[in-house]
Amino acid sequence: MNICADILRNIENDPNFLGNVITCDESWFFQHDPESKRQSMDWKSPSSPRQKKAQKSKSKFKAMMIIFFDMRGFVRVDWVPDGQTVNQFYYKEDLTNLHEWMRRRPEMWKKGSWVLHQDNMPAHNALSVKMFLTKHKITMLEHPPYSPDLAPCDFF
Repeated sequence: MNICADILRNIENDPNFLGNVITCDESWFFQHDPESKRQSMDWKSPSSPRQKKAQKSKSKFKAMMIIFFDMRGFVRVDWVPDGQTVNQFYYKEDLTNLHEWMRRRPEMWKKGSWVLHQDNMPAHNALSVKMFLTKHKITMLEHPPYSPDLAPCDFF
C-alpha cells in the first residue's frame, strides 16, 4: 500500500510521471498446432458416448521474451536465446543494452528523467544489477513483494 501511495504522490507532483516510467517484464511464448474442425470431427450415433478430447500436444516453439515498454509502446524487445537462463549476468547485459537504447529517446535521455520499473525476480534484485543501476544513476520504482502484475501503465 505504501508503494502505491508513493506512486500516486509522484503523479500528483508530476502529472507526466507515468510517461517517464519504463517497465520491464518477461513472458513465455508457446506455439501449438490446434486441430482443425475437420480433424476433430467424428461420426457417431446419438446414443454413442461422448468423445474424450486428447490433451494438448507439446509446444513446437517455446521462447522467452524480455520487453521494456512505456506508455508510448515498446522501448526494447529481447528474445532470450534457446537454453539461456535469465540470471543476473544476462539481465545486466540486457540493462546495458537498454541504457544505450535510451539514447534513441533524446527527450528522456538528456533530462535523465526516465524511471525503471521491474518486478522482484531474483535476477533483478542481484547485487551486480543494483550496482549497475546505481553507477548509471538509473532511478528505480519500487515493486511490492508478491504483486506480479503491478505496472504503472495499468493504473489508468
